[in-house]
Amino acid sequence: MNVAMTPGKIAGLVVAGAALVATLIAAPMLVENLDSSEIMVIQSVSGSLRVVTEPGPSWQGFGTVTKYPRRSEFRFVTTGDKEVDSAAKSPGLAVRFYDGGNAIVNGSMSWQMPLDAKNVIEIHRDFRSPEAFEVSAIRRSMEGAAIQSGPMMSSFESAAGRRNELLQVLNDQTLNGVYKTSARTIKAKDIAGVEKETTVTDIVKDDKGQPVRAQESYVKKYNVQLLPMTISGIRYEDRVEAQIREQQQATNNVAVGAANAKRADQDAITAEAQGRANAAKAKWEQEVLNAKTVADAQAKILIADASVKEAEAFKKAEILRGEGEAKRKELVMNADGQLDKKLEAVVRVNQLYAEAIMKAQPGAWSPAVVMGKSAGEGGNSASALIDMMTARTAKQLGIDLSIQGAAATAKK
Repeated sequence: MNVAMTPGKIAGLVVAGAALVATLIAAPMLVENLDSSEIMVIQSVSGSLRVVTEPGPSWQGFGTVTKYPRRSEFRFVTTGDKEVDSAAKSPGLAVRFYDGGNAIVNGSMSWQMPLDAKNVIEIHRDFRSPEAFEVSAIRRSMEGAAIQSGPMMSSFESAAGRRNELLQVLNDQTLNGVYKTSARTIKAKDIAGVEKETTVTDIVKDDKGQPVRAQESYVKKYNVQLLPMTISGIRYEDRVEAQIREQQQATNNVAVGAANAKRADQDAITAEAQGRANAAKAKWEQEVLNAKTVADAQAKILIADASVKEAEAFKKAEILRGEGEAKRKELVMNADGQLDKKLEAVVRVNQLYAEAIMKAQPGAWSPAVVMGKSAGEGGNSASALIDMMTARTAKQLGIDLSIQGAAATAKK
């Protein structure tokens, strides 16, 4: 069945097709989906601005949408003299120190958008995009801080002992505003090593010791939260690098010399202490020897004294023993006149006489000539001699042989 296409039907189809195409084109401008890591500003066709912070779909109504990150990192890095790191959004910060040295500070800083509509709309009106806000607001604050921080120190100081201070003043001035400073003139060597008058800036502080601000941070009025800056490196110009290396070498030499001197002093102190210790040790060792010698001598004296006492005791004992023996013998003598010994002596004498007479030749005891008596009156000469000798012996021993049956001693 053929249906004839009238001009009215063709026109209707054209209108419907056009409407479908228009709908397909306009559909993305009706609703916009918001990610949780972003916030967006919707400008309606009438020009009003609306801030959306909750993630999910939102009515756009053919308006214009601009999205801002809730949090972003702003990197500023220069890899060469003029070459900007492709991953960075801005070149490094230029810093000039009071000795005339120049450097490029590379690093990054994280920042967070405010969530209240007033500040977000003000940022949007002033900058129109997050990239423009980073370059025109955040970097502007960093550059002001860098300009004011450099003249506070020399190139060598920024590379050595005051490097942390440089990071501190850069951060503080970027976050809170640049310092009010005062200038003073000093004599110092420039980067070429020539001593001349140089202007140094000092921070002006209030009565509480806090820095006075010359102006507020450029981003602080938008209530944007800046996190502390991170410095990845400082690139000094070639002449500054050479001068820093020379000064570092000189400083190292001084440090080494001081360390060596300190070590020498310490060695001297140690040697002195060791000498005192050795002297004290030798002294006490000698004291020990002296004490031992004295102890040995005292021991010998004690032994000698003991020997003397022992000898004296032995002497006294022997004297007492002798005196006792003498006394005993005296008492025995007084008691019986040692009769038994005397008798033994008499018996022994008579025994000897008898033995002598027995051994004599016959007739030897009778004299050949007898004077004064007759031959008959002479008697037995041997018997008479024995009697005479016995009497003599008895007399010598104090024995009275005339008493029969008892022994008596004569008292002298």
